[in-house]
Amino acid sequence: MSNSLFIPVVEPITLLKQKLKKATSLFAPRIRMLIEMKQAGSSGISKRCLMERVGASSQSIHTWRTSYKDGGLTLLLSHNKTGFKPPTFNKEEHKELEKILHNPTNNITGYVELNEWVLKEFNKQVKYNTLLKYCIKHFQSKVKVARKSHIKKDDDAVTTFKKTSVKSAKKR
Repeated sequence: MSNSLFIPVVEPITLLKQKLKKATSLFAPRIRMLIEMKQAGSSGISKRCLMERVGASSQSIHTWRTSYKDGGLTLLLSHNKTGFKPPTFNKEEHKELEKILHNPTNNITGYVELNEWVLKEFNKQVKYNTLLKYCIKHFQSKVKVARKSHIKKDDDAVTTFKKTSVKSAKKR
């Protein structure tokens, strides 16, 4: 069995339990570790025992104990996460993309041409897969879907064709 390590926890358990109620899922295990260490008292608690009670890996327990020892509760409850990436397209560009994708008379037949259009219109170099995933997620577009009609098709010619083809089919 591993040796117990005693790190004095100066915060009272009531304060730790209050912080635990308000904590996010990122910080809750850290606060639970402090509560377990406080309840263990001066005899200390082993890393293995903390792993089982808190439900974290040994490396996480080691990192958290070291950060608490070095900087206290403030260092333990801080993180280096910077947040999310900025969106690929802003709102205006998103609306333009939506217009071009939902327009049946555009001359774009694939994502390669759409990528060229984005480069020309927005002066923005976007990777093919980024554009593909963005269009699928936001516009429910699909790869390799046939057009319902040709972009240069004349609607008057279609109606006259239908009228004449119905008459000729009835004669047979």
